[in-house]
Amino acid sequence: MDAGPEGARPGDPQTAGRKGPPASFWIRELPFSLVLILTLLGVAYTSFLQQPLVGYWELLAPVIGVVCVGSGWSSANDKNARLQLIITQALHWAAFLLVMNVILLPSVQRILNASATGLAVLMLLALGTFTAGIHVLSWQVCLLGIIMALCVPAAAWIEASALIIVLIAAAALGIGVVLWWHLHERRKADLRPGF
Repeated sequence: MDAGPEGARPGDPQTAGRKGPPASFWIRELPFSLVLILTLLGVAYTSFLQQPLVGYWELLAPVIGVVCVGSGWSSANDKNARLQLIITQALHWAAFLLVMNVILLPSVQRILNASATGLAVLMLLALGTFTAGIHVLSWQVCLLGIIMALCVPAAAWIEASALIIVLIAAAALGIGVVLWWHLHERRKADLRPGF
């Protein structure tokens, strides 16, 4: 009998009931999804509490570096290519960490507030991720960099409009309470027997 593309026979009961992409697809995409989730959590924390998460981003940078090495590993054909991949990614992310720490110097911090520092570090991380994705020829890593870059204006908008959102929510809550109280009083009046 002829074997299928992955060595499975067409009538094999183990593969006959399977539909959709194989589990290895989801396993391959898991690191990119985890980095995206960690990035969004960091952006949410920075936006709502308005505190820079510099230590968080410093830990996330090597994680992204490891994801980049894993992404480029299969295209590195021999030991020298894999060693070059590891060295270039290590130097790339070391340069990113150096620039991030320059932003954290006291002379720079006198100019930037906590919110601006967090957004600047996130933008650096987005740029570092995108360029690392280009280097390892990974569209997934490039997409992560683009999403991180789009999070910067989104976080800035959330910070700028947070007061408006809170005021609108408070006004809607106040109107809702007044309407509920008015309806509640009217029902009580309708239930009372007339004199």
